[in-house]
Amino acid sequence: MTACTVIGLGEAGATYAAALTAAGHTVTGFDPVAPSTPAGVTRAATAAAACEGADIVLVMTGAAAAWSVAQECLPVLDAGSTYADFTSSSPTVMRELGHLPSKANFADVAILGPISALGEKTPLMVSGPGSQAVADLLRPLGVAVEITEGEPGAAMAHKLLRSVLMKGLAAVVVEAVNAGKAAGLEDWIRGQIANQLAGDGQAVIDRFVTGTAKHALRRSREMQETASYLSELGVAAEMTTASAAAHARIAEHNVAPVLR
Repeated sequence: MTACTVIGLGEAGATYAAALTAAGHTVTGFDPVAPSTPAGVTRAATAAAACEGADIVLVMTGAAAAWSVAQECLPVLDAGSTYADFTSSSPTVMRELGHLPSKANFADVAILGPISALGEKTPLMVSGPGSQAVADLLRPLGVAVEITEGEPGAAMAHKLLRSVLMKGLAAVVVEAVNAGKAAGLEDWIRGQIANQLAGDGQAVIDRFVTGTAKHALRRSREMQETASYLSELGVAAEMTTASAAAHARIAEHNVAPVLR
């Protein structure tokens, strides 16, 4: 079995710590504020103490703590160990963390889904020298771990590109449903959303890309009117307003230059 350390015992960290303990691994955890510790996990007094003798360290803190945790933990790790950063740090930060002096192999790990829904089986993408160690540890738990080529930061680059869609789409759907509810048409707008999300995904992408470029000016004006309507309904329209601005920018970019 593997000597594992989990830094950060919030929702994500506690989920992985509990799953690793249940699988028979020895798990040490550290968190300065989490009120509880998963059963079977030994809680250390400091992050550095938690990492002493660890085969693999899983860092499950917020991105703001990534630097301080790495600077405290990396120096105490032994050769052949793995330091896996699960924080949502930028690709640039991941790359810089991966270049910090250490005997450990660094891995940049991107979580590709909601842990609240999928638990420890949430799909992961990982890059960097420690990638295989992360896969070997978590795949037996039923985790789909995809190793992507490139240095640390490559996995996070994939995740953030996905976030443009997933977080943006989530915000748009919430705004649309709120507007439908305010207008007394929630069931209808839910049906429209469901229909758009079904079917041939690649065809929808192509239609969005080509159609937006072709009709951007008209769509910008339409979204401006939509934003005004949402204001009348008393519904926040951040995504609609942003869409109007984005379409206006695309329309301006696509205007053919005037011949002189």
